[in-house]
Amino acid sequence: MEYKTRSLFFDGEITKHTVPALNDEFSRYSGQTISTLDLQHVTKIDSAGIAFIDEMLLQLELNSIDSLSMNQMVKTAYNTFTSAKLKPIKTKKKLDFFTHLGSGFINFLKSIKDGTYLVADIFYWSFVGIFDKRGQRKGSVIQQALFIGVDAFGIIALLSMILGLIIALQSAAQLRQFGANIFVADLMAVSMVTEMGPMLTAIILAGRSGSSIASEIATMQVTEEIDALKMMAINPIKYIVVPKFHAITICIPLLVTASTLIGIFGGLIIAVTYLDLSVTVFVNRVFEILTLRDALIGLGKSYFFAWVIVIIGSYYGFNVKGGAEGVGKVTTQAVVASIFWVIILDAINSLIFYF
Repeated sequence: MEYKTRSLFFDGEITKHTVPALNDEFSRYSGQTISTLDLQHVTKIDSAGIAFIDEMLLQLELNSIDSLSMNQMVKTAYNTFTSAKLKPIKTKKKLDFFTHLGSGFINFLKSIKDGTYLVADIFYWSFVGIFDKRGQRKGSVIQQALFIGVDAFGIIALLSMILGLIIALQSAAQLRQFGANIFVADLMAVSMVTEMGPMLTAIILAGRSGSSIASEIATMQVTEEIDALKMMAINPIKYIVVPKFHAITICIPLLVTASTLIGIFGGLIIAVTYLDLSVTVFVNRVFEILTLRDALIGLGKSYFFAWVIVIIGSYYGFNVKGGAEGVGKVTTQAVVASIFWVIILDAINSLIFYF
């Protein structure tokens, strides 16, 4: 490196091996007025050398085109590796609180609009699909019913039995102190029929079927299968969502009934073994305390739970963004939102019918 008449001359190699020494030497000329970098006699240069030249130009506040004298080899390497031609990345302006608030409110309104359209489409095509099977795969409702209902029965039955045992055991410990052993049947009957049976079934279906619905539709959206269906004049709602809607509508009362009976049976085991009640006394008490209204409330709200699970899973699936990462995100969001709205609907139901 040599300094002559406002020019800095280089010869030899400018590579990753020589750049550190050249950089130390360049620091000696930092106070000089330099307008040109002469690279005509450079015999070898690599990407590290190009980065070093860009850094010198930046420190000297020189224009790369007007301030470099290069041979053809250096010019080719410089045009290939230089970062001077790259456009600076624009940093996003940090939004203030009110901008975030307004943006969130607009997104909320948009989600309400999209959700309303989706709900209308699902209910309309589900009703039409009862009478018109065109646009649906043959046997798709049975296939979905097997997945949603039959495959989920095992885990629902197991957890219902455990839940029934826990509720009966916890209440029995208190009831026997007051000689009110028989009221364990009342507790089991009312709690399982009106609350625990529908709620437990809905939460399991939200985690199991809701995630499956969201991930399936999201994957089809990401891989452009939804667009392919539209190109073939096939309605995605009718083809994908309606069979799931019909299947869960058929399966939910059966699953809730099974969950309720198994949970009450778990309470019966505790009543017989821990409270010394007979099977006949327990069963008779259950039928005495239960009313048709309780059964209809339990089954009725289970339908709303099931429909919410399908609608939320479909909503997040159709609104996926990104690739595989986006599919994972919307699947998680769908499960969380489904469980949240199941609990909210259950609370509303309790306020309406029991307040």
